[in-house]
Amino acid sequence: MNRASLEDRVRVLYKDEALLVLSKPAGLETTRPTKGPCLVRVAKRLDRRAELSHPTSRLDSLVSGIVIIARTRAANQAIREAREAGKYQRLYLGLGKLPQAVTLPALIENEIGIDPANPKRRLVDGGTGRKEAKSAIDVRARTPHADLLELRPFTGRTHQLRLHAAHLGAPLFGDTLYGGARRLTLLDGRVVHFPRVMLHAARIEIPHPTTDKPMRFELPPDEDFARAFAALFGDTTQLFSGFGDSADA
Repeated sequence: MNRASLEDRVRVLYKDEALLVLSKPAGLETTRPTKGPCLVRVAKRLDRRAELSHPTSRLDSLVSGIVIIARTRAANQAIREAREAGKYQRLYLGLGKLPQAVTLPALIENEIGIDPANPKRRLVDGGTGRKEAKSAIDVRARTPHADLLELRPFTGRTHQLRLHAAHLGAPLFGDTLYGGARRLTLLDGRVVHFPRVMLHAARIEIPHPTTDKPMRFELPPDEDFARAFAALFGDTTQLFSGFGDSADA
């Protein structure tokens, strides 16, 4: 699927005077330094009267999920302050396999730096320009083959959750950059393929930048994630339990 057709899959989950909340499909970049398809371009096309179209978080190209776009400078500043105060809360779902020895929930506070041998790659407790990074990882459902992981970032470093999962010994399925399997052979001989990084931004909770009202936005995983989950777990009941579409509380 080309990027132009990926743009057509973007959905508006919520919109008001301050916020535009969008669903980003895997394969579409959040922003681009040059002209070309990306989520911000979609936001500008959908919202031509907005003072600003600034993503308050940036999902990796191969990751799907919710992205909140600030429509005004005041909203962007308010969300930045909420993040600094620990009030910008995100929940991701991922597929991997944690070692049994890992104590759950796991809190990871290892710094992240740029790999000098490959600037597109990051290193845990190494590399250049190291910055503090903090994540929590837990297991929501488990089989002999795989775990449905709940991942919560408390900082926003590039590839943070992918790196911290790999650091625990559970690189996300499909994340070949950090040692994740592209496919998995099950005990019954079936082969499950992972076409992209199995990570999805499922929930964001923030105080509204204008009213301070608590807001919650939710989005079920994409079809490719759900298909891989069903192959690993038998059905999607546990995947979709407790999650719906976008909602404000």
